[in-house]
Amino acid sequence: MSLKQIEKKVLSGKRLSPEDALELFNSNDIFTAGRLAAHVARSKNGDRAYFIRNHHINPSNICVNRCRFCAFSRSEGDRGAYELSIKEIISKIRKWYSTADDKGTQRRGKNGSEVYREVHIVGGLHPHRPFDYYLQMLSEIRRRFPGLHIKAFTAVEIDYFSKISGLSLRDTLLALKKAGLGSMPGGGAEIFNGRVRNKLCPEKISGARWLRIMETAHRAGIRSNATMLYGHIETYRHRVEHMLKLRDLQDRTGGFQAFIPLAFHPVNTKIPGAKYTSGTDDLMTIAVSRLFLDNFPHIKAYWIMLGEKIAQLALLFGADDLDGTIIEEKITHSAGALSGNAMSKAALVNLIEKAGRVAVERDSFYNARMIN
Repeated sequence: MSLKQIEKKVLSGKRLSPEDALELFNSNDIFTAGRLAAHVARSKNGDRAYFIRNHHINPSNICVNRCRFCAFSRSEGDRGAYELSIKEIISKIRKWYSTADDKGTQRRGKNGSEVYREVHIVGGLHPHRPFDYYLQMLSEIRRRFPGLHIKAFTAVEIDYFSKISGLSLRDTLLALKKAGLGSMPGGGAEIFNGRVRNKLCPEKISGARWLRIMETAHRAGIRSNATMLYGHIETYRHRVEHMLKLRDLQDRTGGFQAFIPLAFHPVNTKIPGAKYTSGTDDLMTIAVSRLFLDNFPHIKAYWIMLGEKIAQLALLFGADDLDGTIIEEKITHSAGALSGNAMSKAALVNLIEKAGRVAVERDSFYNARMIN
């Protein structure tokens, strides 16, 4: 199908086929794809571009898996291996949850809420920590910071928790939810294609298992994001296959909030010949995902992986969310991220407004907050 025919489908609101998405990728016409993606993004979210004041915490980089593409994980005893106690995690949250605003003034909302709204927790599959450690961590965070939303644990971690606890996936998720889990990130999806996945991360759960865990989470009332790691050894066809599986699951559950294309970072990985992605590939991937994933309300340009300027440009190519302040990102920076590992609210607002979009501070479920 020609780009003109694809354009007619987009403008008439018809769903694109996998062949359409592949045609867009192969065309290398980022301007047409971007223009159409911007049209779709505006139809869903107007000129709004979202961000959240959040804080990333990685409890440990010690992991039973040592995936070839992962520069973050360590084995016990390795140089750089670490593990945080619950007390240390609480201390980190307290430091930032009660932090000063952009002008250096301590602030609380009128309802007593603190500056940061969400803590994002993911880490390695620790070989010795029991399931109770994670339940206690959630419970303690919720007890001490009742206004803070907890977004935590990839599908890979959920699978591991199910194994070490002996609980079913559903019971594992319900126990975490009861302890304080509010939503899940979308990590661990990587690329679903089995051949590619076996070369990239053979120790990790299969793509089918990832999808099953997310469906179980959605059925349990836990919303999540979804990701795709691109720019390593996959092809455009693998990307489209990946997004099709996500779209099909979203048709069934409606539980995904945002899709996040994650640009591969090669430093300290074991992927021969791997390089950083190009800006044109980043923008095309954002645009195609916005056009193809018609049932996803949001497409996120994760500035940590894209860099601030490409993430800003992505707001003109179909993205409507830059993620947030982050504060303490470790995983991507272990693989050579060229961005900083934190950004102030003022800087996020500036990036969005300079792109001609309306900056909207959100909570974890995309409810707008007053920017103060």
